[in-house]
Amino acid sequence: MYVLGIALAVTVVDQLTKYAIHQAMVLHESIPVIPGFFHITYILNRGAAFGILENQQWLFLVMALALFLLYGLFRKKLPATPWVYGGAGLLLGGALGNALDRTLRGAVTDFFDFRIWPVFNVADIGIVVGVALLLWYSWTHISDK
Repeated sequence: MYVLGIALAVTVVDQLTKYAIHQAMVLHESIPVIPGFFHITYILNRGAAFGILENQQWLFLVMALALFLLYGLFRKKLPATPWVYGGAGLLLGGALGNALDRTLRGAVTDFFDFRIWPVFNVADIGIVVGVALLLWYSWTHISDK
């Protein structure tokens, strides 16, 4: 249940922040927080990271569904560690948050803008940190057999 609890928390925070952006800003508006370094910029992304695979919504939805199916199939075999549970929960929550956007809005809402990196959101943070935790665990705990 830890994994699904983390996934739900990430999804809720992601959707609440996106809702706040939709309510407070107009598309393409940018608010400087630290001018020239960090802005809140409201954009819609119809692709994946860096806008690749634009307008491939079905592909991304199938990938999110596949992640949940794989989790369902292998959840009992996952090592019971905070690294794995946290990584899986963050990854699933991020995937669900962006899948909800794709389903409900036809595009993902992004808004964290560091000016030297593509604009991203809370779900993206969950995905990246979740994958990093799972990779770290794999690299440090799976022996060469």
